[in-house]
Amino acid sequence: MMKFAFPLLFSFAALSHAEAQESDSGRIAPDEVYEVAPGLGQYTDDVLFGRVWPGEALAPRDRSLVVLSALISMGQTGPVGSHTRIGLENGLTPAEIGEIATHLAFYAGWPYAIAAVYEMHEVFQNQGVEMPVDADGTPLELNSEAETERQREMSEGITATVPQLADATNEVLFDDLWRRPTLSTRDRSLVTIASLAATGKAEQLPAYLNRALDNGLTPAEAKEAIHHLAYYSGWPNAVSAVPVLEEVLSARETAETSANITVVPSTNAETTTGGEDNFTGVAEVSQRFSAPQPARLGGGVVSFEASARTAWHTHPLGQTLYITDGCGWVQSEGETVQEVKPGDIVVIPPNTPHWHGASASEAMTHLAVSEAQDGTSVTWMELVTDEEYAQGESAESKCNA
Repeated sequence: MMKFAFPLLFSFAALSHAEAQESDSGRIAPDEVYEVAPGLGQYTDDVLFGRVWPGEALAPRDRSLVVLSALISMGQTGPVGSHTRIGLENGLTPAEIGEIATHLAFYAGWPYAIAAVYEMHEVFQNQGVEMPVDADGTPLELNSEAETERQREMSEGITATVPQLADATNEVLFDDLWRRPTLSTRDRSLVTIASLAATGKAEQLPAYLNRALDNGLTPAEAKEAIHHLAYYSGWPNAVSAVPVLEEVLSARETAETSANITVVPSTNAETTTGGEDNFTGVAEVSQRFSAPQPARLGGGVVSFEASARTAWHTHPLGQTLYITDGCGWVQSEGETVQEVKPGDIVVIPPNTPHWHGASASEAMTHLAVSEAQDGTSVTWMELVTDEEYAQGESAESKCNA
């Protein structure tokens, strides 16, 4: 029968479920709890240990892993010893328990990890457990696609501001710690999720939830981990993690259902006319497309009548134009107008004010492609004046070359 350690924030001998049944009261919560807070005693026995811990949605070993991770991350050192004992009973090895502290030194901080190690050490000594030896196995392989995306996002975030932190993240955290074989990547993901959710860092959860699901954690296990955490980190932290988990699971489900190649016949394509706020003259947009999440690519074919053009605008991640027909002009702020012809490719850097459209005497069509950032792919600005547009008259003509 599975044994339980009572996780109060003060230290006392852990009662197993079997020992509680053999006691006069048949309770797991101590008499002191019933004397001072009888409601807490009843919830402890009936809910936490009567229903949550025995639940089948998450294995006992995983529940111990989640609880130890939460306690260490919250700095609740007192119950770590009790949950080290129950972790051993639930199948965690001494090396795995020690590795939880090693992993969380990076996510919760060295002081919390070192304090937890002292509690673990005392349990190992008292129970005659052989002290673990650092693993010397082959480093684990990480998901290459996920690693590429992680490094891309990090380069957009911290690299430019704190490069030394970016270097340590790549070289120590992910290229070394996450590859240590003492814990599987799936278990490390569960440890990290428990740490972040228990300490209310919901903004960090999406990346690690996706990593966990990629590493073998099932959606049902992820849900139950959040449920179990509510009893150790408090309801607000667990509830804050729920919408994040819901969004991640929904996006993955959408991606899975959109895995098949989709062909949209040209006869089904809708054509819309560019609005007066964003275009001068007649411009029609057709063959619009938007790749399903998690991809951010989108675009369409834009046909400009002679003298028609866009307003000034920017794209957060830049834009690429492929000229398919006619003759057109493009201009970046502060630069001269350039003429473009069929076959030309125009690469517009991120956040660069620019406009593009047909020449004064000839229509032009191009395919426009850009990526969205935080749901936005374009920011429109003021219309291009006739005086600004007239600068194209001096552009060297190559459309007839």
